[in-house]
Amino acid sequence: MKSQWMLVIGLLFAIIIAVFAVFNVDKVPVDYVFGEAHWPLVLVILGSALLGALASGLFAVFKSVRTRREVKVLQRQITEKESTIANQQNEIAMLQKSPELATEVMGDQYDAKK
Repeated sequence: MKSQWMLVIGLLFAIIIAVFAVFNVDKVPVDYVFGEAHWPLVLVILGSALLGALASGLFAVFKSVRTRREVKVLQRQITEKESTIANQQNEIAMLQKSPELATEVMGDQYDAKK
């Protein structure tokens, strides 16, 4: 639904630019760093709109790539933590089955802390 509204707003914006451009067909001076040219205002308006769309599109792509990278890192961390939890749960299950082993492991851990 959101993409449909974005499409409608984009089309509305394009129609407004096109109507504005059609009413402004006079030639205007365009100053460059290295010179000056006279272009129809229609081309200046449409060129500016296209450059703006291109800039915002590149920004969106950059943000999307960065977000995907962050998601991959977080998924990798989740996988590592899940494996750690699974190993600890297996250890707990083994220690619950064998109380003698549990006291031995706890004793070893106690001795290691001294």
